[in-house]
Amino acid sequence: MPIAVLVSGSGTNLQALLDTVHGKEAEIVAVASSAEGARALERAEGRGVPTRVFRRADYADRAARDRAMADWLTERGSRLVVLAGYMELLDEVFLDRFPGAVINVHPSLLPAFPGLHAVEQALAYGVKVFGVTVHFVDGGVDTGPVILQGAVELEQPGGVEQVMARLRPLEHELLPRAVRLFSLGAVIGDPANPRRIVTQAPGDRL
Repeated sequence: MPIAVLVSGSGTNLQALLDTVHGKEAEIVAVASSAEGARALERAEGRGVPTRVFRRADYADRAARDRAMADWLTERGSRLVVLAGYMELLDEVFLDRFPGAVINVHPSLLPAFPGLHAVEQALAYGVKVFGVTVHFVDGGVDTGPVILQGAVELEQPGGVEQVMARLRPLEHELLPRAVRLFSLGAVIGDPANPRRIVTQAPGDRL
């Protein structure tokens, strides 16, 4: 399945996708960045994946930027869009171009601590269990249906970097797994509950 990845920073989740599903269950055909000089662009270019930068400042407004980005991803044949450390909101026009086919990885157990600074929010709240969620993107902020989640208990979590160091392996496991399941048609919506997503091992159906 041809997929696109949206990035803003270092691209460790992009690297996880390149190392696991790229050239197997999925083919990364485009990497779009909101920022010039992002390390993620180097990672993609090093594997021969086409890249392009869509800076908000280069367009009249966010809608114009998102239309241009959606056009480029469509031209590249993308059927799934993966947000891997993408630090921008996407407007409804973009989401309508890829209905039910935009996913994000977020460093909390949603619906707890949505939006920016999720780990900081969790630390301030004093939680003992931290986690990662892969979810579909909708018009809200981290409000789309959950695909996969993983958790780690940290009695003495330390600071943000210490927590993220424990969460990154979960991100690098769950995001490729979600892409793999989606590409195999094993991410199923529950007709009785539109918010419930059932994931199945490929052997269960295929």
